[in-house]
Amino acid sequence: MPEFIAAFVDAVPLPALVIRRDESIEAANPQARALLGAGIVGRHFITALRQPQLLDAIEHSLRDSAPRAADYMGNDGRQDTTFRVAVRPVEMRSGAGVLVSFEDVTHAEQLVQMRRDFVANVSHELKTPLTALIGFIETLKGPARNDPVGQARFLNIMEAEAHRMNRLVSDLLSLSRVEADERVRPTERIDLGASILATISGLSPLAQEADVTLVHDLPDAQVVVPADRDQLHQVLTNLIENAIKYCGKGTTVTVRLGAPDYAPGLRAQAATLIIQDNGPGIDPIHLPRLTERFYRIDTHRSREMGGTGLGLAIVKHIVNRHRGRLKIQSEQGAGTRFTITLPVS
Repeated sequence: MPEFIAAFVDAVPLPALVIRRDESIEAANPQARALLGAGIVGRHFITALRQPQLLDAIEHSLRDSAPRAADYMGNDGRQDTTFRVAVRPVEMRSGAGVLVSFEDVTHAEQLVQMRRDFVANVSHELKTPLTALIGFIETLKGPARNDPVGQARFLNIMEAEAHRMNRLVSDLLSLSRVEADERVRPTERIDLGASILATISGLSPLAQEADVTLVHDLPDAQVVVPADRDQLHQVLTNLIENAIKYCGKGTTVTVRLGAPDYAPGLRAQAATLIIQDNGPGIDPIHLPRLTERFYRIDTHRSREMGGTGLGLAIVKHIVNRHRGRLKIQSEQGAGTRFTITLPVS
């Protein structure tokens, strides 16, 4: 019988163990031993689990043979984990017991937390310009009612804050559309070189105003990839515009496109697009978080430049939709390089 119970628990695809009425662990499958410890079989379940909410659920279920549920918090060495634990009564020759199974819901919990953070960030980003607008409106209706010079200054600030909110809403809608389409890969064939030239042409006035030199290096032959034309333009505009804004006066932004070649990361033929500047660079501590929503290296400067904190998150999702890869490299004092690899078929 013990062998049958052990074989039964081993067949459960989740971490699972059986606890006898005498509160000792009868059997545990390999996943449970990896989660709770290799030597848990035969021990009292309290020594293996140790979390009051789960212990109470097991004790009550052993007494009244009613199903229970609880959470189990752990850590896999890289991050905190959350398991939803089901406690179900089972009958054995030795008497009644319980089957305890652990379902990993860490990813779901992280998504819930991300949604909470996202709502909080959006609320904060909208509240700041709205508060400014309300304050200036009250001033225009009161102390500045008969002050033409003050009215003109306040109206200019109000216009800038309204444009900031409009950019934020536009980026939020763009991010929502990209995420909704992320599972559907584009099929239209787009000339990547032509898209680069069109984007550079559109951003040339901005580069001249910022005293930044725009340079492109494209292969002679066409490089055609399956892509969404508008989203590809959005990626190019975002990355080149960011480079122009943040690399500083007298610097150079280079846009380089490589001919299709085998990309080990994609295990396919792919085109490589590089956008590189020779500006001040980015502290490596920021690189892993650059594509997070609303993450900014310098919040004040980013807002002054008109940034919403969503641009690189949009870029990441668009590249994912195109089944490509995005890599960010930077060294302080030596510039920043964004590398995008896109499959050509």
